[in-house]
Amino acid sequence: MQKAKGLSYRDAGVDIDAGNRLVDLIKPLVKATARAGAEAEIGGFGGVFDLKRAGFKDPLLVAATDGVGTKLKLAVDANKHDTIGIDLVAMNVNDLIVQGAEPLLFLDYFACGKLQPEVAAEVVKGIAEGCKEAGCALIGGETAEMPGLYREGDYDLAGFSLGAVERENLLPRKDVKPGDVLLGIPSSGVHSNGFSLVRKIVNASGARLDTPAPFDKSRSLIEALLAPTRIYVKSVLSVLKAAHGIKALCHITGGGFVDNIPRVLPKGAAAKVDLGEIHALPVFQWLANAGNVEEAEMLRTFNCGIGLMVVAGKKEAETIVNAFKHAGERIAPIGEIAAGEGVSFSGKLKLKD
Repeated sequence: MQKAKGLSYRDAGVDIDAGNRLVDLIKPLVKATARAGAEAEIGGFGGVFDLKRAGFKDPLLVAATDGVGTKLKLAVDANKHDTIGIDLVAMNVNDLIVQGAEPLLFLDYFACGKLQPEVAAEVVKGIAEGCKEAGCALIGGETAEMPGLYREGDYDLAGFSLGAVERENLLPRKDVKPGDVLLGIPSSGVHSNGFSLVRKIVNASGARLDTPAPFDKSRSLIEALLAPTRIYVKSVLSVLKAAHGIKALCHITGGGFVDNIPRVLPKGAAAKVDLGEIHALPVFQWLANAGNVEEAEMLRTFNCGIGLMVVAGKKEAETIVNAFKHAGERIAPIGEIAAGEGVSFSGKLKLKD
C-alpha cells in the first residue's frame, strides 16, 4: 500500500513562503523610515532604539497602541489598501504628540485568514508613509496568518508607538485655568472613528461607494470616507519648540468632543466650546442629514471638522496661533476654559439643511 502523504502547515492554510515574500517586499519601505536612534531594519526578534542618539537628556517614555476600527471594513470591501496604514500610524502618533512626546518608533500587527503578500505590502506602504510623515522609525512588526479565525480576504490591524519627551515638557500642564483659550485645528474628514455608524448611514441611504460623493463630486464616496487621518506631529513639534504657552493638547477621537476634552483638563476646569466657530466639513453635514443624526450624537461620535484642540494661555494665544500658521496649519479660537467640570456648548453646528 502507498503511504498517504503527510499533512503540512500549508495544507492547514498557513503559507510560510508567502510571509517571507512579504518581508522581501516591505524591507525597502521599512528602511526608508530610518531616523536618528534607529536604523529601521527588520528581520530580528525585536527592534532597538537609542534614545541618546535621538538627543534626549532626561526623557520620559510615552507609549500608545490603537487600531483603525471598522474603517478597515470599508477598505477591505473597496479593495483599497494603500492609505489605511496611514490611519494606523496617525491614531497612535497623534496620541503621543498631544502629551508633548516626539514619536520615535512604530510597530505594526497584521492578522489575516490567508496572506496575500501584495495586499499586505500595500498596507505596509501606507504605514511607512505615515511613519515618514510622523518622523518615526518603523522598526518591526508581526504578520499572523490564522485560517479559521479570519475569512479569506479579511485582515485586521493594530499598531504600537513609543515616543519620548523631556520631563519638564510633558503635557498636559497642571496650570490650565479659567480664561485660557481653546483653539481648533481642522481634520481631514472622518479620520478613524465612528465608522460603524458611517457604514450604517451609507447602507440606509442607499449611496453607492463607487459613485461621486454627494458632498464632493470630485471624488468617489469611498475615497472621501477613506481620506487618511491627519498626522499633526511635525507642526505641533515645531510650535512646541518655537513658542511657549501651550498648556494642553487634545486628539479628537472616539467619544468626540464630549469625552476627549475632559481628559486633558484638571479638576475644576471646564471647556466652553462655541459651535458657531467650527466649520463642519461637508462629509459631516451629509452624514447628519443622511442618517438623521442629532447634533449631540455627532459631537460625541465624530470630530465634526476639528481633529486637534489646543489649550493656550490667553496672553500667549496670539503667538501660538501665528506659530501654527507659520507651520502650515489653519487654527482658530473655538472656545475657552471656565470654572467647572466637563464640556458645555454654545451656538449650533451647521449640519442640517
